[in-house]
Amino acid sequence: MRTRLAIKTHALLERFFPERRLFLRSDNDTRFIRLKSETQAVAFFGATAVVAWTIVATAILLMDSIGSGNFREQAKREQITYQQRLNALSSERDTRAAEAVAAQDRFNSALRQISLMQSELLDSETRRRELETGIDVIQETLRNTMKERELVNDRLAALEAQIEGGDVAVAASGGADSTMNILADALAKTAAERDQVVADAQSALIRAAEMQAEIEAMEDKNDRIFRQLEEAMTVSVKPLDKMFKAAGMNPDTILRQVRKGYSGQGGPLTPISFTTRGAAPTLDTERANTILGQMDRLNLYRIAAEKAPFASPLKDKFRFTSGFGYRWGRLHAGTDFAAPHGTPIYSTADGVVIHAGWSSGYGRLIKVQHEFGIETRYAHLSKIRVKVGQRVSRGQRIGDMGNTGRSTGTHLHYETRVGGKPVNPMIFIKAANDVF
Repeated sequence: MRTRLAIKTHALLERFFPERRLFLRSDNDTRFIRLKSETQAVAFFGATAVVAWTIVATAILLMDSIGSGNFREQAKREQITYQQRLNALSSERDTRAAEAVAAQDRFNSALRQISLMQSELLDSETRRRELETGIDVIQETLRNTMKERELVNDRLAALEAQIEGGDVAVAASGGADSTMNILADALAKTAAERDQVVADAQSALIRAAEMQAEIEAMEDKNDRIFRQLEEAMTVSVKPLDKMFKAAGMNPDTILRQVRKGYSGQGGPLTPISFTTRGAAPTLDTERANTILGQMDRLNLYRIAAEKAPFASPLKDKFRFTSGFGYRWGRLHAGTDFAAPHGTPIYSTADGVVIHAGWSSGYGRLIKVQHEFGIETRYAHLSKIRVKVGQRVSRGQRIGDMGNTGRSTGTHLHYETRVGGKPVNPMIFIKAANDVF
């Protein structure tokens, strides 16, 4: 069986590769080499395989070269796009910062205007009380004047009666000139007093009308001031309410905590009363006390905002290199800001430094404990400018940007923790974009 297969195979090869002889002739002899069909077939297929491998290898190299070029071009395009996006984010951040500064200026200006309006309102109310007291005095004077006029009229009538009686007596007796002169003088004096009383009464009525008109004008002015103050309070308090809610903080709870250490009452925020007569509060009093309550809330918000990390840890130009979230299955518990080596780092809120030193992967690390159970961390610093136990304020420089610890480049790793659990720092920063 094997012999028959070999014979058939040999015959097939003979058809395509007939046996050949290669002659080698020399001066004395001639030799030849016989090339069998099998040898020729092996040589042919071997050469074909080498050529095919060469073609395939060349094609692979060419494709790899072309692909590498495309990848490089694509990487360059992506890098350019990424850089443009970073520049856009940086410009947007600068715009936001400028808007925040302008908003803060408007906020401060509104507070100053509110203070002036409050002083003007209190002065106006004091003046109105004085006018009301003056009207009461005028009315009392007017009542006394009317009584005096009635007495003068009675005296005048009595004198007239005496004169008439005197005329009769004179006619009967033949004369009493001295008595008539006395009565005439008394009558003239009484008539003059009556005219003076009437003139005083008219003047008092005119003055009372003028003072009433002035009171009405002052009431209109006070009403305008009240409306402006109410609008200013609404404009000032609502953004702060929104800011704390956006940061996941209950405004009422925060304000209660602030009140434990700070009193919003006393001084200019004391509830006022515009009357000392023991009567029920007037509408103006209630409106004024409502505004003072809102100012108290605004003041507490201002204190709370200083103690929560709403500010950015950098004031110079920077770019975001990594955000909060999971990376390769591990939580990146903060936000990374990249800037030149030594860029100043600032505290984002009032607090106390509880750590200032080396901490394994963090490198040079600062931890600041704030109110409301909030802690911030500033890692990979090149220099630490505070000490443990030191109190820091929002915006105070606490360190310099560096590349210490497990860091692949110069940047700040910034963390915010609430109750010991990490939260996204950008929640606080973005919440304050339209306020600070």
